[in-house]
Amino acid sequence: APGTMSGSGSEEPQPNQAAGDRQQEAEQDWAAAKAFYDNAVIQRTRPPKPQNAITVAVSSRALFNLVEEQRIYEEEGLEKYVEYQQNNENVILKPGPAFYFVKALEQVNARLLELYPDDEERFDIVLMTNNHAQVGVRLINSINHYGLTIERFCMTGGESPIGYLTAYLTNLYLSADSDKVQEAIEAGIASATMFTASEDVAYSDTQLRVAFDGDAVIFSDESEQIFKEQGLDRFFEHEQLNENKPLAQGPLKGFLEDLGKLQKKFYAKNERLNCPIRTYLVTARSAASSGARVLKTLRSWGLEIDEALFLAGAPKGPILVKIHPHIFFDDQMFHIEGAQKLGTTAAHVPYGISQKYSKST
Repeated sequence: APGTMSGSGSEEPQPNQAAGDRQQEAEQDWAAAKAFYDNAVIQRTRPPKPQNAITVAVSSRALFNLVEEQRIYEEEGLEKYVEYQQNNENVILKPGPAFYFVKALEQVNARLLELYPDDEERFDIVLMTNNHAQVGVRLINSINHYGLTIERFCMTGGESPIGYLTAYLTNLYLSADSDKVQEAIEAGIASATMFTASEDVAYSDTQLRVAFDGDAVIFSDESEQIFKEQGLDRFFEHEQLNENKPLAQGPLKGFLEDLGKLQKKFYAKNERLNCPIRTYLVTARSAASSGARVLKTLRSWGLEIDEALFLAGAPKGPILVKIHPHIFFDDQMFHIEGAQKLGTTAAHVPYGISQKYSKST
């Protein structure tokens, strides 16, 4: 009997041990699954907090080519439009005017994450559209097809997106709808209407290139007013008299500032010569007569611009062809159209006195 007891005693722990082994295996499986999930989450980087990010809100018609869909909406109404989008939700949308700009922003983000893995000061792309939620699946399918990182969607179902732009702390809003852009500008949000280039061009996929007009874009329209109302000679005189008085800021000054902040992050890591952001000032001003005030204003703001091109009234289109910017901001449709014809993706900033003159003609 004692032998039986000792025998049963030696066998008893084995079932418990087997259960313990199974528990340990289950925990290891769970840990492996969690590690895999965590790794997947890291690979698909979570969006930064809005207060840390440089938020760029893009409409669906700026991001993708929705010309045919817009025609259906205008000619056949909302229900037919939604039906068409749902029936074609597995048909990938073609790139729109802001597409390559967004791709370039994401390239900058990838470089920033390599250098500063824990820093949230980078671009956050938000799809801000007055589309209805039923259209969302097609937009998601297209975004995933191109490998874009756009996690935040705001689909307002026909309502104005402006309140949401403010809530998202938007630094730049790009849309194909000029009325919404005008509304955003009036709300103090840097904004521009996107226009597709007339020709296909090759864009840099390693360097974001952003070109800005000066007056009524980076700067206020103070000098533009003198030129429009009192002529070129008075404009030159005014600029030389006020050479050491900085110009007031315009609607896109903040975005140039954002680009400058990110550039400095690369410079701090000895990446100045390999910086993935390059900025250009492309202005109709002439250097000798009215250029000093512009450069001194930038200096007073602590802003650097990589290249300053003073064209003295010459057309901007041919110069922009050489630069190949992902986006060119200007307040005058004359320059936008000239840039478009020669293959530049241009964005109209509806700000300042030029809008009064363009509406009256």
